[in-house]
Amino acid sequence: MTTSLLHHRSDGASGAPALLLGPSLGTSLALWDAQAAALARDFHVVRWDLPGHGGSAADLVAAGATVADLGRLVLDLADSLGLERFSYAGVSLGGAVGSWLAAEHPERVGALALICTSAHFGGAEPWRERAAFVRAEGDRAMAELAGSAPARWFTDGFAPPDRLIHDQRTADPAAYAACCDALAAFDLRGSLARITAPALVLAGREDRAAPPSHSRELADGIAGSTLLELPGAAHLAPVEQPGAVLHALRTHFLSDRHAAGMSVRRAVLGDAHVDRAVARTTPFTADFQDFITRYAWGEIWTRPGLDRRTRSCITLTALVAGGHHNELAMHVRAALRNGLTPDEIKEVLLQSAVYCGVPAANSAFAVADAVLQEEATP
Repeated sequence: MTTSLLHHRSDGASGAPALLLGPSLGTSLALWDAQAAALARDFHVVRWDLPGHGGSAADLVAAGATVADLGRLVLDLADSLGLERFSYAGVSLGGAVGSWLAAEHPERVGALALICTSAHFGGAEPWRERAAFVRAEGDRAMAELAGSAPARWFTDGFAPPDRLIHDQRTADPAAYAACCDALAAFDLRGSLARITAPALVLAGREDRAAPPSHSRELADGIAGSTLLELPGAAHLAPVEQPGAVLHALRTHFLSDRHAAGMSVRRAVLGDAHVDRAVARTTPFTADFQDFITRYAWGEIWTRPGLDRRTRSCITLTALVAGGHHNELAMHVRAALRNGLTPDEIKEVLLQSAVYCGVPAANSAFAVADAVLQEEATP
């Protein structure tokens, strides 16, 4: 029996701010292999496959499909994962899905990155011709497209990973043709002004499939957007220039330190705690609340050098040493959210007893035991 959801892979803490990554036609979620792990240090990263590509069922779309159909499949996936709001980055067709989501469902998209994509893809006829060719020739057409993929996707001389060519060759012909139908029908130029999410438009300077002029058109149409052109990159920039794309995405999605800090603060401490803290804010304490959100949560907890489990261990030890018992109770709960088990929290406190002193650890064990018992109570 076929699932009604797109095949996907999740990386990072489930409570972290969500970031969806969309693929290009003929590829799979492996397109993002070079960026996913690093992005997962700060985000709950969800990569998905187009219908008939990678692990997604072919019958999720039919002939005459539209980008809106693909966008609704992405919303179904987000709903199934409990993601009411997310950031989104997509390449080519995956970018078209992102721009449709941001224009039609602005309440769902917090920030947007459009990579090597367009508001339209050079007219309908070439895509209709490709769809007809694939429907007529089936697997032979897919093999031919796989053979020409390096020239379509990359700069001259770049050696693509074998996995990408395999993904193109093994894509389901009917689903691939339906995705071509979606590209043929797509034209969002009249709706770009409706996109309000902070947007990064990233172009490969040598991209022939979605040339830089298309990226400039996107950037001109989306108010307040940022345009970046990458030298030495063609259509699949995340593969050809992985470090530059990662840096651009991190800079964009983490640019608002207060927003990023608030997202991480909520992920680590929980909405209820943060809502109480915000409700207690007064004119006298407002600047301090802004400071800790931007500095502690937006600058330190969002850094990629340590995962959140490790940061919880360090924080617990520091709070034991300082005797900050109210903060310690809060961060015992945070440690559980970050994936530490009660036994691991116990080991942190035992370690603290050696280096912070037995009396400090004795008080810390009492605080932690009360929190753990409370959390274990149904």
